[in-house]
Amino acid sequence: MAQALSEPGLMAEERRRRICELLRSEGRVRVEALATRFGTSTVTIRADLSSLEAAGALTRTHGGALNVPEADQPLSVKELQHRAEKLRIAEAAAALIRDGETLILDSGTTTAEIARRIRALPLRAVNVITNALNIAALLIDVPSVRLIMPGGILRRDSNSLSGPMAEAALATLTASRLYLGADGIDPQIGIMTPHVAEAELNAKMIAMSAQVVVVADSSKFARRNISLIARIEQVHMLITDRAAPAEAVEQLRERGVAVRLV
Repeated sequence: MAQALSEPGLMAEERRRRICELLRSEGRVRVEALATRFGTSTVTIRADLSSLEAAGALTRTHGGALNVPEADQPLSVKELQHRAEKLRIAEAAAALIRDGETLILDSGTTTAEIARRIRALPLRAVNVITNALNIAALLIDVPSVRLIMPGGILRRDSNSLSGPMAEAALATLTASRLYLGADGIDPQIGIMTPHVAEAELNAKMIAMSAQVVVVADSSKFARRNISLIARIEQVHMLITDRAAPAEAVEQLRERGVAVRLV
């Protein structure tokens, strides 16, 4: 870990978020180095690491901690990652929404941020289809939102429903726009996820939507997963942050994807 950078005076939540970011970039952290970096005691840092371990964000080691692969992390931990980028992406995505539309919000932390912005939009009426329990909870008390949820089997790590019941529930519906999250983006292959059942449900969502908008931060580029959600030709727009690889962005644009960098 670089010793030159100092970040004293952070609140506990922000400090723990920065620890998660350091773990993602470096793979491991040391208690003493973190205490120096954040201008706090080793006791405080050990408490931070214990809290993050309990949340599933890391694995404690003697004198420090190791990163946990992102695919294995619970939703509560993923919400802390790349948060500033997700907020900008969600704001740009929500700006597309118009009265009377039928939207699909796929499960994910970025789509949950879109749901938070829908709460504040001056809409008279909009239909929202979602397979995510946490997104439904964000919209359940919004008068302008007509909420539609498929059934299905719950995957607790993502608070999402999928499986044949969910797919059947979507069979007779159509949507103006799908906001689709991603675990991996490859400009040659497409949009990917490690979860087979969710990929099958996403295929149904894509087929019923007039516009497919992928919302994903730049960390998702160059990742490859087992299940293909969508081919590049099925994606109309990608909203991502400015750290997205320039070559990949250009390849996507050449293949007809409208890429918005925020």
